[in-house]
Amino acid sequence: MTNRLAQSPSLYLRKHAENPIDWWPWCDEAIAKAREENQPIFLSIGYSSCHWCTVMEGEAFSDAAIAQYMNSQFVPIKVDREERPDVDSIYMQTLQMMTGQGGWPLNVFLSPDDLIPFYGGTYFPLEPKYGRPGFLQVLEAIRRLYDREPDQLAAVKADILENLHQAAQLPGGTDLSSPALQQGLDTCAGIISGGGHGPSFPMIPYALATLRGVRFGELDAALGVERQYDAQATAAKRGLDLALGGIYDHVAGGFHRYTVDPNWTVPHFEKMLYDNGQIMEFLAELWAQGIQEPCFERAIAGTADWLQREMTAPQGYFYAAQDADSFVQPTDTEPEEGAFYVWRYTDLETQLAPDELTQLSRHFLIASEGNFEGQIVLKRQPTEDWDEAVMAPILRKLFAIRYGAAELDTFAPARDNQAAKTADWPGRIPPVTDVKLIVAWNSLMISGLARAYGVFKTPQYNHLASRAADFILSQQHVGDRLHRLNYDGEVRVPAQAEDYALLIKALLDLHQAQLGTVIHATPDFAGLDELSQLKQPEQSAHLADPEYWLQAAVKLQAALDQHLWSAADGGYFNTADDASDALLVRERSYQDNATPAANGVAIANLVRLFLLTEDLAYLDRAEQGLQTFSRVIAAAPRACPSLLSALDWFQQATLVRTMPDWVSQVQARYTPTAMVRVATDLPEGAIALICQGLSCNAPAQSAEEFWAQLDASQQRPER
Repeated sequence: MTNRLAQSPSLYLRKHAENPIDWWPWCDEAIAKAREENQPIFLSIGYSSCHWCTVMEGEAFSDAAIAQYMNSQFVPIKVDREERPDVDSIYMQTLQMMTGQGGWPLNVFLSPDDLIPFYGGTYFPLEPKYGRPGFLQVLEAIRRLYDREPDQLAAVKADILENLHQAAQLPGGTDLSSPALQQGLDTCAGIISGGGHGPSFPMIPYALATLRGVRFGELDAALGVERQYDAQATAAKRGLDLALGGIYDHVAGGFHRYTVDPNWTVPHFEKMLYDNGQIMEFLAELWAQGIQEPCFERAIAGTADWLQREMTAPQGYFYAAQDADSFVQPTDTEPEEGAFYVWRYTDLETQLAPDELTQLSRHFLIASEGNFEGQIVLKRQPTEDWDEAVMAPILRKLFAIRYGAAELDTFAPARDNQAAKTADWPGRIPPVTDVKLIVAWNSLMISGLARAYGVFKTPQYNHLASRAADFILSQQHVGDRLHRLNYDGEVRVPAQAEDYALLIKALLDLHQAQLGTVIHATPDFAGLDELSQLKQPEQSAHLADPEYWLQAAVKLQAALDQHLWSAADGGYFNTADDASDALLVRERSYQDNATPAANGVAIANLVRLFLLTEDLAYLDRAEQGLQTFSRVIAAAPRACPSLLSALDWFQQATLVRTMPDWVSQVQARYTPTAMVRVATDLPEGAIALICQGLSCNAPAQSAEEFWAQLDASQQRPER
């Protein structure tokens, strides 16, 4: 018998539809029920590809005794954090306040009257183990606390609420000089270079900030700033760890979420769209900066192939994620982690010719005992004699074993466990794919593809990026409002600040990537009142027009400013005032996690829009936003690499006006605070005009002068 989550479009919520627990989605009706019955709320937050969420679903949430107690003593509510990152962010903060750490599944107990949590944790086992109490014991203790200790409960809640409100206040006013920027970038390099004994995460916002620091070698000396870390070597090493490590799927492309070890060998096998988009952008920027390792180009190309084959909907948008776990046999009751991706040594001996296994062993860490539960995760060794002509056929053989064919243009997703077990797969049973569209995550991938296109000019990258962006612009509005999610044509949840900010960035990235490649007349935007009126995907002539993307970015920025800007204090709220139902506070997120925080991206967008439109209102708002977060930037740079990047844009803002023939050369260089416009009115004999902030250089008359001015523009100590 299913519960009310069975009708949810969310894959994560539907995974709990057959639990005996009487789950509610996050809604007014559930909260009202808890208040009427004076029942504490059990709020459980996770996401579809979360391994320990899946474990708890199969254990504690499927147990009859726990369900009986839960249903009689609590109002249980399930939230998909990918649907409601605003709800997740607030309650993750509270969990960290209570326990000092966070993670998913995120399980907290709330008072029904005010929705303030008074106890929380992550994974609770069915029976006591791992030094944790059994879940039924936890539930019984929580109910006793709620019924018998009102004073203690009130004290805990008051402390949490006070801390939440303090965290939401952002006292600005600190001077943001260039040393603050350089020191902050150096802090990011230290985070990226730091070793450890635990898991290894991509941390791309930090890696991109580290790469920005490469430009400031001479400036450091002039300002007396001592670097503890070599930014270029640190950034290059992170790129090599990603492109050579087991975190990359060397057989079929795409990056896994992270590795469970510090040596980048054994991944946690889910593939998230947001990681892959960010990594693609980072590797392309490394190449543009001059760190041109062939494995970077190969990983970008492989990731684009995986994206097109397995993660792109027929309509052009990108799916959200693929699970870590998959079934080995259709008769299995539970999937196994990594089963789709790993190799047994005996299988390699059987399937490959001896010379092929020898070649594979020369370039990958291959051992008969394996490196993951007796099996092998492919991790490349840093050899210099990689021969694509030799290795590609070997890897195609492994691809054919996994997928049942050596070449595939498309690979239909398994949408749930039942589909995975019942379909007639020609190769291995694939992991489940979460096929929803998330605007923020699609935008990260569009940015990665756009930057890769600007650097490598591979048409596939532009094609994938422009189709996805156009689908979002034409299909993700309800009335005049952008929405965050799409479930097979069902548009849901008003867009949040990260959706707006990352989409605007993606549109600006597409504008820049397409300049100088195909130039069309500017489309007629007269009378276009709403973005929802933009052309449908099948009308594709505009997809190669960079001005289409710029005008769309301008309109989205106006909507972001209208609905989410804090007029009183500066910065952008996570949610609009008419979409902040039942939230304890309205946050203005600035801390980067697996994805960049909305405010850092949004402020950088404002500077970029100023450069392209010459509208000073954008620059004024960017300055106000930076002042709002100035104390955070100065005191806690390790929390906000995206704000550091925004500060870099503000201090080194550069506009390059140049002839069409020169645009592609600029795009292929690493110029992290420069925007390009095609110029048609340069003085006679000039090839470019470079403006820095609010002043312009003399027109460049030669290539040497052009590149010297451009390089200098990226290293100025002040705006």
